[in-house]
Amino acid sequence: MRLLRLARIFTVTLRHGLDEFLLGHARFDILNRLIKALLFRRQLTTPRGVRLRLALESLGPIFVKFGQMLSTRRDLIPLDIADELAKLQDQVPPFPAEKVLEVIFHAYQKVPHEIFAEFDPVPVASASVAQVHFATLMNGTPVAVKILRPGIRTVIENDLALLDAAALLMEKLWADGKRLKPREVVAEFSRHVHQELDLMLEAANCSQLRRNFIDSPLLLVPEVHWDFCREQVMVMQRMDGLPVSQVAALRELGVDIPQLARHGVEIFFTQVFRDGFFHADMHPGNILVATDGPHFGRYIALDFGIMGMLSDTDKNYLARNFVAFFRRDYKEVARAHIESGWAPADTPANEFESAIRAVCEPIFDKPLKDISFGRVLLRLFQTSRRFGVEIQPQLVMLQKTLLNIEGLGRELDPELDLWSTAKPYLERWMSEQMGWRGMLETMREEAPSWGKLVPQLPRLMHRYLTSTIAGEASQLRLVLLAQEQRDQRRMRVILALLAVVLLLQLLPLAWMLLTAT
Repeated sequence: MRLLRLARIFTVTLRHGLDEFLLGHARFDILNRLIKALLFRRQLTTPRGVRLRLALESLGPIFVKFGQMLSTRRDLIPLDIADELAKLQDQVPPFPAEKVLEVIFHAYQKVPHEIFAEFDPVPVASASVAQVHFATLMNGTPVAVKILRPGIRTVIENDLALLDAAALLMEKLWADGKRLKPREVVAEFSRHVHQELDLMLEAANCSQLRRNFIDSPLLLVPEVHWDFCREQVMVMQRMDGLPVSQVAALRELGVDIPQLARHGVEIFFTQVFRDGFFHADMHPGNILVATDGPHFGRYIALDFGIMGMLSDTDKNYLARNFVAFFRRDYKEVARAHIESGWAPADTPANEFESAIRAVCEPIFDKPLKDISFGRVLLRLFQTSRRFGVEIQPQLVMLQKTLLNIEGLGRELDPELDLWSTAKPYLERWMSEQMGWRGMLETMREEAPSWGKLVPQLPRLMHRYLTSTIAGEASQLRLVLLAQEQRDQRRMRVILALLAVVLLLQLLPLAWMLLTAT
């Protein structure tokens, strides 16, 4: 099956003329000419962006997700390709209505009209893994029904197996393969993709994010209707709004676009540093903006299949690095990398600091539109390779989300200064974590444990002292035994030497006695 899938990828690449992307360099001129000669009947009159989009759609969800990420990077790819790939976000071909009814019956053992007062078989959105239909519950509540694509699990498993094989080859054949840990990266990506295949997990993610932002004036998250959720079907509150990518329409309705961009940055850093739980698939197709009612101008989050999580240690080191970057304290950045284990312990801190300064200093004091993060990332990669910095697999989703945030920021407000917007928030967060507020919060969280532990302290201390004394006595016995053994060995050596000396003294006497007789 994997060989057939690989053959299909190769065939689709040639059919849509994607070889021009791969073989456009002069060094491949002979191979390029050979392919064109062999495929002389191929007609490539369709624009390249359309051909790339059609190829990604035909190859399936993993490749669609790759295209979704690329569509946000207009600073790295040509605009005609970015515009076409943006259609992958909400224009993936839907699966037929007959299949929709089959999935619903398999999930509930009932037909739609037995569950919903109304159900629209025509989807309002179709994505790579699932599609969404509008419906109305029996009590009149309008809802959105997300339905998993039939047979999608097998397709994803095969594609992930090919990615893992490619990662293995990278580790074996590429000099930097082991340091970059490509198989661990693929495993992390696989874990998040598999979460998308169980809509009960997505419903739980949605519910958690809603609790985190229930009182927030910045972000709306739909309510989950748990009684109607299954592994293949998720039912949630219907949300109305405009896609965040429709900037002109939002501006006409009176939405403050620069403020919207700043709020997006604050939402991202709140998810990462306050909660350690963040939406890791933040392309424009998953974000709406409310355009009426009391929630006017607020973000609406959709699609919770891929969520990232960070430990307290990850959050502290990330915040430490971000704040140091914003303060241009490159010595602290280098120290944080080394102390966290991201860079080898023997890394020369002064050289690492100079290299980081050379990469990061040019990006400050400029609006976002004047910063090429593509070049910055390239130079950071070269720097990391020189100093042996390892990619942290648990942060792969965060890195991807940062790329999406940058793309969204460029689309909303090219004048947005990401660093100046984020710096006060991060410094406030660090103060809350490291200052007296953080200490009080830690005490509040730990109070129940202390209440249980304090009465046990005398017994625990007695046990510790007893074990310590016993351990010290055991250690003393071992030391004395070793000393005794050394003394015995020394005594045996002395006795052997005395025997030799005595023998040497007796030899002349014995000789004299022998000669006298």
